Amino acid sequence: MSESKDLPIKPAGTVALIRQGDLEIEALMLRRNKALAFAAGAWVFPGGSVDTRDIAVCQNDITEAAKVAACREAMEECGLAVDPKDLYQISHWTTPKGESRRFSTWLFVAALRDQSEVQIDNGEIHDACWLSVSNIFQRHHAGELPMLPPTYMTLKAISEFSSVDDVVAALETRTPVVVEPHGVPIEGGFAAMYPGDAGYETLSADAPGPRHRTEIIRGIINTVVEGLPEGEQRLDKIR
Repeated sequence: MSESKDLPIKPAGTVALIRQGDLEIEALMLRRNKALAFAAGAWVFPGGSVDTRDIAVCQNDITEAAKVAACREAMEECGLAVDPKDLYQISHWTTPKGESRRFSTWLFVAALRDQSEVQIDNGEIHDACWLSVSNIFQRHHAGELPMLPPTYMTLKAISEFSSVDDVVAALETRTPVVVEPHGVPIEGGFAAMYPGDAGYETLSADAPGPRHRTEIIRGIINTVVEGLPEGEQRLDKIR
């Protein structure tokens, strides 16, 4: 059996679909089938693997292929038509070593301007809802809406803005954050550390110095960002 560190890393595309609510930004959240092998029962954004046809159609431009894949998955998983031209990259995540499956994921944001009906596939996706970003965090911290760190951190960055237009304007000029989290155990759970964290290279959660991580305890995620050097890119902010 191959060790996890030798697993192939599959390219993937994911898109956070957002719209303007009456008071704040809303995001579409999809709940994955609890029987799935990966991220079972988690609330996620539409997304999936890039296939060889996507790459060929995009003339080997992997970022464009990831956009095509994300839009295809949005249609398949929740029945929403999204134009790849409307996607703005916010980050790129590589699944940490040691996981049973590894992905190289381009994560995009797209603003929906119409009120198209969400139609889930009832296969991979078993539920869907539009929620204000603040409500998503309230439900997550109440233990009602489990998420993975990339989803959580993307929403944290979006939460800095009051309008969808402001999010899009910021993403148009922003350099996407590229990260491979380093996971280490901590009391009661584990920490996913990002570049800039004092323990990122040494895999020491207690290393003195800056913090740039998410801590996951009993399934609840919290962001810890302290003392980062000037100019260091943060996963919880777009600006």
